[in-house]
Amino acid sequence: MRLSNIIVLVFMVVAIVILCSLGSWQVKRLYWKEALIAKVEQRTSLAPMEIGNFFDRQMVEDNWPYSPITAQGVYDHSKEAYFFTTSKTGQSGWNVHTPMLLNNGKYLIVNRGFVPYNMREPEKRLEGQVTGEQSITGFVRVPEKVKPNDFFPDNIPAKRELYWRDYDLFVDLMGKEEGRDFVAFFVDVNDAPIPGGWPKGGTTIISFPNSHLQYAVTWYGLALALLGVGGFFLYSRRQKHD
Repeated sequence: MRLSNIIVLVFMVVAIVILCSLGSWQVKRLYWKEALIAKVEQRTSLAPMEIGNFFDRQMVEDNWPYSPITAQGVYDHSKEAYFFTTSKTGQSGWNVHTPMLLNNGKYLIVNRGFVPYNMREPEKRLEGQVTGEQSITGFVRVPEKVKPNDFFPDNIPAKRELYWRDYDLFVDLMGKEEGRDFVAFFVDVNDAPIPGGWPKGGTTIISFPNSHLQYAVTWYGLALALLGVGGFFLYSRRQKHD
């Protein structure tokens, strides 16, 4: 076999191995994603559990994201912070996050729900600034530890505006320096009637893109195509040489 053909053959083998490896990795990711989706679907179907079951931070991070939860406490509306988002209808605005003082003295960061962009200021939705002990039901959300990527704008502490849900910044804005002890997760409240209608709860979007099968087929298809094209190329060169 000519040296040039050997080089082409080696290149083909290496490329096919790489492409098949990528396909196999996507198959593993597919199984992982399907298991994750099934787990979250099972969790969200459970009856809400009392917040005391969720105080172990590591347990929450490993086992409880998206679990239904109930809690009782008093909101401190003076410490609101605002997460920029888009509603399920496509409207730009803010998710209002408010610290809630629980009965055991800890504070819980509650995503009370969405308000339109021009209704961020509490004075424009005074009816919704409920007082006294409140009971809430929602989903456990584990906070982000780092900025998801560089496409997200930086948070603006001076304006209490967040563009990614930085837990450390939330607790700083909500009174950590005053000695407040915060629960290690957020709660997104469910959609429930509230005076004045704002904030509107039920903002949790549970969606896990699952294109791994498509990616696996693509990588395996490229490997098969390369085998066919490369094999035909080598066969043609050999016939021509003969």
